[in-house]
Order: sequence, then C-alpha cells, then structure tokens
Amino acid sequence: MEKKFTTKLIRNFVIISHIDHGKSTLADRFLEITNTIPEEKAMPQYLDSMPLEREKGITIKMHPCRMRYSFGGENYILNLIDTPGHIDFSYEISRALACVEGAILLVDATKGIQAQTIFNLEMAKKENLKIIGALNKIDVSWADISRNKKELASLLGVDEKDIFELSAKQGTNVEKILSAVINQIPPPAGLSSKMKNFPSETGSSGFSALVFDSKYDQFSGVIAYVRVFEGRIKPGSEIYFIAKKVKSKVKEVGYFKPNLEPSNSLEEGEIGYIKTDIKEPSKVKVGDTICLYSEFQKNPEKVLPILSYKEPQLVLYLSLFPQDSNEYEMLRTALYKLKLNDPALDFQPESKMALGRGFRCGFLGSLHAQIVIGRLKQEYGLSLIATSPQPVFKVLTKKKEELTVYSPSDWPEASLIEKVKEPWVEVDILTGQKFSEKIFSLMKDFESEIKESDMMGIDKILIKAEAPLREIISGNFYDKIKGVSKGYASFTFKQIGYRDGDLVKIDILIAGNKEDAFSMIVPRQRAFTKAKEFLQKLKNNLPLQQFAVPLQASLYGKIIARETIKALRKDVTAPLYGGDVTRKRKLLEKQKKGKKKLKEKGKINIPAQTFLEMLKG
Repeated sequence: MEKKFTTKLIRNFVIISHIDHGKSTLADRFLEITNTIPEEKAMPQYLDSMPLEREKGITIKMHPCRMRYSFGGENYILNLIDTPGHIDFSYEISRALACVEGAILLVDATKGIQAQTIFNLEMAKKENLKIIGALNKIDVSWADISRNKKELASLLGVDEKDIFELSAKQGTNVEKILSAVINQIPPPAGLSSKMKNFPSETGSSGFSALVFDSKYDQFSGVIAYVRVFEGRIKPGSEIYFIAKKVKSKVKEVGYFKPNLEPSNSLEEGEIGYIKTDIKEPSKVKVGDTICLYSEFQKNPEKVLPILSYKEPQLVLYLSLFPQDSNEYEMLRTALYKLKLNDPALDFQPESKMALGRGFRCGFLGSLHAQIVIGRLKQEYGLSLIATSPQPVFKVLTKKKEELTVYSPSDWPEASLIEKVKEPWVEVDILTGQKFSEKIFSLMKDFESEIKESDMMGIDKILIKAEAPLREIISGNFYDKIKGVSKGYASFTFKQIGYRDGDLVKIDILIAGNKEDAFSMIVPRQRAFTKAKEFLQKLKNNLPLQQFAVPLQASLYGKIIARETIKALRKDVTAPLYGGDVTRKRKLLEKQKKGKKKLKEKGKINIPAQTFLEMLKG
C-alpha cells in the first residue's frame, strides 16, 4: 500500500474543452510524465477505455486517474478527471467539477474558442475553480496561435503570458502546465467549501463523501466513485447514503491508477472508490452524500448533503423494446446497471399492443441516446426496437385536460385536440464572422428567431436565437450548421419554456402495416417534406426483400408520401444453356407468382441496426 500524504500535497483538477480539442491526448502525456502507466501498456487515448469511445473517437464518460509526481522536493498526488466535450454529456462535466479545485481549459489553436468552451467555463466559474488556460495543437502548421491566445486570455481575463502554449501530441510544454497545476491550483478544500447553503453550526458528521459516479460489478455489487470532503473511511466501516436512505458495509476502498487499486483507507481531500455490499443498482444515486452510519444514528439532523442534488434536464424521449419479448428482464437489468454509470439516463416501464413491453427513456440529446442504445447492444447483447426520438409535448384537449405526450403513441385523435404546446430553447451559436449571414439564413429553415449577435474576439460572432427544441435535436441541424460554416461553428442550448405549436402525427406503414416505432410528431406545414425525407432514409437502411416493399407515410389516414424498396433480384434462368424460350418464360412466371405470395404473407423483420441508423436523424 502506498504511503499517505498530507492534504497540502494533493491537487484535484479536470481538463475541460470543446469536443476534439485534445483532452484525452493531454491526459496521455500526463500519464507518461508521471510514469502512471508502464510504457509497454501505453496507447493513444488510454483513459477512453469504453469500446464505443474508441469506435467514435470521443470521450463519453468521465475518467478519474491518480498520479504521483515529484516536484520541488515534494511528492505530490495529482487526481485528474478527464471529461467529455460534447454538449450531450455536459452533465458528466458538472459532476466532475464538483469534486475538484481547479481546471485546465483547453482550446484548439486551429479552431479557437467554441460554444462548448464558453459553456464549460461558466460551469467551472460557478464552482469557484482556479482555471488555467492552455492553447493546444501549436505544432499544426495552420494554427493561429497569436489570435487564439489573445482571445482566450480575454475570455479568462488574464494576461496573454498566463496562457500556456501546448502540443499534447508532441509533449511540448506539458511539464510546464503540470507545474502550474501544483503552483496555481489550491490543495483540497474542506466540507465548508461546498456546503454554502447550510449554516456552519450544523457541525460535522465525522465523514462526508460525494458520489460523483458509480458502476456495477457482478462480483462486488455497486462501486461508488467518491471525493472525500471530510474524515476517513476504511474497509469494514458501516456507511449511509443520505438521499437514498440506504445502509451498507464497506468491502474495499482504493484509488484509480487508472484501474482500481485497493488501499488501507480514503482520507479527506482524496478521490477514490468504495466497494459496497449493495446488489441493487437503483439504491445508489450519483450526487448522493455518504456519511458514517453511526453518526447518522447518533444525530440525523447533523448529517447534511454536500450538494443539493440537481436532476439533469432531459430534452428528448424515445421508447425501447426488446426484439425478443423474452429479453424484457434482461433489458430492465441492463438499464438499471447503465443508470449507475449514467445518472442522466431516465426510464419508466411501458407497454404497447404492437411492440409489447419496454421502457420509455429520457436522454440529454440524440448522441446520448445513440450511445446508450449502442452500449445496450455491445455490453449486454440486446437487439432493440427504438421509436423515433422526440421532446415532451403538452396537449390541451377539448375537454380541457392537459396531456403530457412522451411518445407519438400517446398523441390523441385530431378531433380531440384544442391546443398543442412544445418546448423551446435558447441557442448560442459561435462562428466566424464571415459565416454569419449563412447562419442567419439557415436558422430560418429551423423556425428560429434571431435575438441578438455580439462580436467575440477578433473575427468571431456569438449569435443568440430561440427555436423549437424538436428542430435543434434533429441530426440535420448539427450537420447543416457545420456545413455552412465549413466545420467552424459550434452551439449550445438550454430550455426556456413551452410555446404554442401547430403539430400533427405522421404514421409510417411498411408493406401496408403500421410500424408504431417510426411514428413521429412534425409541424403541419412541413408534414410532407418530413415524411418524404424519413421514407427516403428508411428505404436506404432497410435490407432488400424477395418482394417489393412499399413504404408509406399517413396523415389522418391519408397517404401523403411513398417510396418503394425494389425486390431482391435473382436470375432463375442462369442454369439454362440455350433451349426453348418457353422454359425460361415458365421459370420467370413461377418466380413472379412466388414473389406475389411472399408479398401477401411475408412479414418484414426490421434489424436493430436499422432502428439505430434512423435514430441518428
């Protein structure tokens, strides 16, 4: 077991940035410099251990790691948390920020400040973190170091000389920023630093730790990832989860190096894990506070949560059903285990006549939904039916009842609807000034209202707009924003309430049978366009059949769009060499009749991959 260090020699920090600005590569260099990973085991983006992270080339989960570093004659403990950069995983970042005292704000020198850069910075400021600005990728030939350094310094309100110039790929100046972490980021603060909303006279509970993540291990049970704010915890201790009101015994404690490494104890200021004896994933909640059970029994009113827990703001819902109805329990268990590791995931059981038993699931965005479904497929071997994603609508009926609509299947008959309300969002788009006119023009296609625009730095402009949430979460919005700006625009959004909308439900028919999973809610005036686009995409993603398959879109029982998947062709006359032409004709007629029978009796089996492709928008 490693020697214990005083709190003064601990530094807890995160790396935050926009997606693809080099966080994981910088983390790799830190691991190398501190000799945390043996050279023979090192690989690019080492902390991105999830298969989907490597497949997509992005960080999806936060990754804590404990490093030891000798500096100025002292041996320091550096607790790093590598965070995601995509807007759909901002909740991951917020939980990481609550556990540290400092942050490295990393900006790509070829792209400059992005919308998510500003969003992450605002979250870090709310936690009163010490922020170190760094410009990455200075080795790239087209990097505009001077301009982007000036903009970053202005954003942080510091002198340009305080901004570090890095090449995480080549290791340039990485040791300098590690030194800055030690010199500029304060050692761990105690419990009072987080409990701003509680009176100091409440006193101490002896031990307090914040659960910032967790996972399920089939042998150990629930493993809680914690930051200790007060006291000390050892194996064998009895602990209590305040929010969930659950008692547990500590089986093991330890650190992330970056794999789990057992220790004798976890002490104030440290980041580590606690293996519990809890076997039900639903009994542990990220954001919960752990205290000693004995202290809770002695004086319950003295034991208070470290932070007021804020539920993530979900923006879209879809339903998941197992293709094999016998896998319902497997899906339920998998969702509970995933929620341990992804607290932003929300799900409730539901049952539909056509699709069977499944779950209505809430997500932070389209990418979040894709990742969860991908994990269910890869990690649990499930084949799933996924309905079309949509926001939550509110429908006022003519009987003056307000219905909350999470799924198109809940949409009432048109004759019963008095009014429909839909969620709107405030969108911040950061782009180059030369692309602003194209952005203004494009936003009209997404029913948005431009509210204001301000210059950011030398040649960037921040555009603020308001738009229906359904438009922003569609894959088309992201793709088109990137397209008109040649990849240089970025955006973030937040919900601002509900407004009236003129919306209708479109049903999708495959070979004449309604496919409930593909029903969708769209604006009335764009119903045909939306239906046509959906059918064309479905046509490209459904496998060919032995017979022609009609794809139709229906509005109020009337077909408004159609596509046809041609039949899979096979040359049945190929084995014939010469001979009477009537023999070939007979074979072709026989094939034609066979295809007709198949069309009458055949059922289209939609592969799980098709549902995943349609989800991408």
